[in-house]
Order: sequence, then structure tokens, then C-alpha cells
Amino acid sequence: MNKGETKSSYIAASTVKPPNEILKEADTDVQVCPNYSIPQKTDSYFNPKMKLNRQLIFCTLAALTEERKPLECLDAFGATGIMGLQWAKHLGNAVKVTINDLNENSVTLIQENCHLNKLKVVVDSKENEKSDDFLEEGEKKLGNIKVTKMDANVLMHLRSFDFIHLDPFGTSVNYLDSAFRNIRNLGIVSVTSTDISSLYAKAQHVARRHYGCNIVRTEYYKELAARIVVAAVARAAARCNKGIEVLFAVALEHFVLVVVRVLRGPTSADETAKKIQYLIHCQWCEERIFQKDGNMVEENPYRQLPCNCHGSMPGKTAIELGPLWSSSLFNTGFLKRMLFESLHHGLDDIQTLIKTLIFESECTPQSQFSIHAPSNLNKQEENGVFIKTTDDTTTDNYAAQGKRKSNEMITNLGKKQKTDVSAEHPPFYYNIHRHSIKGMNMPKLKKFLCYLSQAGFRVSRTHFDPMGVRTDAPLMQFKSILLKYSTPTYTGGQSEGHVQSASEDTVTERVEMSVNDKAEASGCRRW
Repeated sequence: MNKGETKSSYIAASTVKPPNEILKEADTDVQVCPNYSIPQKTDSYFNPKMKLNRQLIFCTLAALTEERKPLECLDAFGATGIMGLQWAKHLGNAVKVTINDLNENSVTLIQENCHLNKLKVVVDSKENEKSDDFLEEGEKKLGNIKVTKMDANVLMHLRSFDFIHLDPFGTSVNYLDSAFRNIRNLGIVSVTSTDISSLYAKAQHVARRHYGCNIVRTEYYKELAARIVVAAVARAAARCNKGIEVLFAVALEHFVLVVVRVLRGPTSADETAKKIQYLIHCQWCEERIFQKDGNMVEENPYRQLPCNCHGSMPGKTAIELGPLWSSSLFNTGFLKRMLFESLHHGLDDIQTLIKTLIFESECTPQSQFSIHAPSNLNKQEENGVFIKTTDDTTTDNYAAQGKRKSNEMITNLGKKQKTDVSAEHPPFYYNIHRHSIKGMNMPKLKKFLCYLSQAGFRVSRTHFDPMGVRTDAPLMQFKSILLKYSTPTYTGGQSEGHVQSASEDTVTERVEMSVNDKAEASGCRRW
């Protein structure tokens, strides 16, 4: 009942139900209930703003079908069934789709949507006899979809799958153990978390309860949220003697999406568990670094930070955040295959995002994107862009076609991961507005990326923040280069270039003075 309504008036108003509305997304028709975008007023919630999320997951599954087929796929929380319908309609016989929901009204709506898209419904291994009544003469079935009505944890314990997507309303930590219990080797688990209030440090006590993680609001809070979810996924996989390889992790305004590949075996589980570490974060300058491994208790762990705030400021200047995922968040080869699938299926909305993820994974500016790949790589051309579809990692890891990897393959994988550590993108990013110098007009972001690259640092933009810069440069060097190419405010900011009057020593002093000024200004609030 809504607020202010009595039971009798609510029953009288609910006797007359308005007709269902039919929406269309990616050539898939879906019937939605009234108030479909308000979860409190409907059983089958449908969010049009999650279209980007659905397209990312579709490209992930399409890229997986190129490795082996047919794939048994599960949409654990179907609601209207839109995601599973898109899989079955566009991938055909390459996938065997199961759509599950615990709500009886949602299950009925999913079956109606299957008939609406000319898909055959299978309930409890028996074909629905009424399915043929929805077809006209001459029309053909496009595929089969199995619809189940049970708790998602029970279903994932009973059956094995190659691809599992979890999208509950809120956090997904209650379903991770069941998902990794029966997921097949080299399968993929995708997790969508919409509890952004806790992940974005607005409800820190909820993050501690759900994820066992201590966090605060930082300038890189979105990547912090992604690493929190990956760490929870990694711990759940390790409890089942499985390891993970993160294919990509995305944190946008409405959700956090993490997609991982499952690697069976205790060796992979141990390697995964080692990548969960604590982060040391300076509250004054927002410098950060992952805590070094070791069993010995360090007298002053804050000395690991590259900044000197712990020596010049009184009291406790840094805090410990985590545990977090400390390794890479992107797999470049898999992202390029996803880009090819998005071009192949005409998904124009996410191509820009996937390209940004590719640049971010390689930590290179978009202007330096290499069109020509080495001759020994298989590549495909689409709209004038060469896309690498297979690489060494794909060949080594996924040639088994769903079988257990041998000890030799696991050893080679471990050696390759050790050699690729230096090639991983640097963790976290800096917001250029957060570190701007008072009284100076900073250069445009595109030019600033070139200046950092010319100074010898790896640099790229990030999808987490439109004004964020991912770089391996220390914060002091970052601020020094930012001040070097900034112009005083009184010149009107018409020319961008080197400030001739400032020497290198003066630049460092002014940067330190600006840090001290900000610390003094915020001293009353922090202390």
C-alpha cells in the first residue's frame, strides 16, 4: 500500500489494471507493466537507463561465443526478461538461455515476452504447449528459452553454466558464492551492483557490512568502488578454489559492472588472493599507494607514500582503505574483441565507451592509438579501424575449450602474468580540477595529456571521470607539469605554454605552498 491509502481503497484501485506497454530495444520487443521504472510499484522492474549495461554484457557474451559454442547462459534475475531475450534473438543457436525469477508475475511476463519475440518457451524441460498459438502462418521459431521460477542461489547450486549474469536490486554479495560453485572452467561471471550509496562512500557503514571494506570519499571514488566489487568477487572465487581474470570493470552513474573469467584450481586461487591488498591514502594531498606485501609489522607504514605530508603535518595524515583489488581492471585483447562485436551487431551507443576502455587499459592517449598491428596477429578491419581479435593471452588461456588446464599451462600463465605486471595500467587517476593551482588558468585536458606524455610518463583518459587523468607520474610531478603549462589569470588565459618567469625550483616551491594553503584552509574542517 502507498502512504495515506487504506486497504479498502488500495484494493478497489487495483481491480482495474491499465494495459501493459510494449517497448523496443535492440530489435527486441518487451512488454512492461505500468510504473515499470519505479521498483516500489511493480514486480517486473525495467530501467531504460541500464541500456548501456545490457549492451556491454551482450558484447561480452558475443565475444565468448567465438571461443566455444553452444554456451549455457543464465540471467539470474530476469524481471521482464529483456537481457536473455536479446541473447537468444541475436546469438541464435550459439547460446542456450535460461531466464530465472522468483516472482510469479515476472515469470508470466517473461513467457509472454518470449512469445512476443517468437521464441519458444521451455518450462521444467517441457515445451510450453501454448507457444504455437502466438504464431501466424508461415512464421518460424527463432530459438528456445528456458524459464525457471526459483531462488537464484538454489538454481546456481543445481546446475552448471558457462555464463552467469547477476543483477539483483542492490548488492550482489549474497549470490557470489553460489555463482562460483558450479561455473565451468574459463566461464564468465558478470556482476552488476546498483548499491552506489555504499560503494561511493555515502553510506560507509553499509560498505563495511556488505563488503567488509573501510572506505572514505576520495577524488577517485568510482575506481575505488570498482576495486571493492572485484575484491568481493575474488574472495568468493577463492573460497571455491577458483581464480579470476578481470576482463573489465566499469563504474558509471547508476551502476558498477564487473566481468571476470573463472580459472579453476588452487594455484589460480592463490594468485588471485595475493592481489587483494590494502591502500594507504593521504587525506591532505590525496596521494595513494598500495601497501607492500610482508608479514612484518611496519613501524610507520605511511612512509611508503611518496608525499611528505606525514612529516610536515601533525597527527595522523593518512588512513588505510580496503581490502581492494590491486591488479589490472582491463583485458585489452578481450576489449578489442568486444569492440568488433559491437561493430558487427551495430551497437553504436557503446563503441565510444569501449574505445575509451581500450585506451585506458593500454594507458595511451587516443591520439597515439596504433592503427597498424604486428603482422603475426590476427586482425579484422571494420570502418577503417584494425581490431585485434586474438592475442597471446587468448591463445594460451582459452584454447582448452572449457577443459581443465594442465599444470604446464598454469605455470606458463603465472610466468606471463609476472612479465606483464609492468605493462598493466597504473592504478587510480588524478582529477585535473582537484589539483589546479589557485590564480592560474590550467591548460586544456587534451594538451595536458600531451605534456605529460612528452615528459616520459604513461598517460590516458579514464571513463571513471571525464576530467580524470590516469598516469604513472607521482602527484608532485603531476602538479609541477600542470603549473608549468598554466598561465596566470590576469593574462586572460589566451595563450597556453611555458611560464618563462618560473624556474624549476620556484615551481616546486609554489606547488608546496599551494598544498600547504589548502591544508590550512581545510584544517578547521578536518581537525
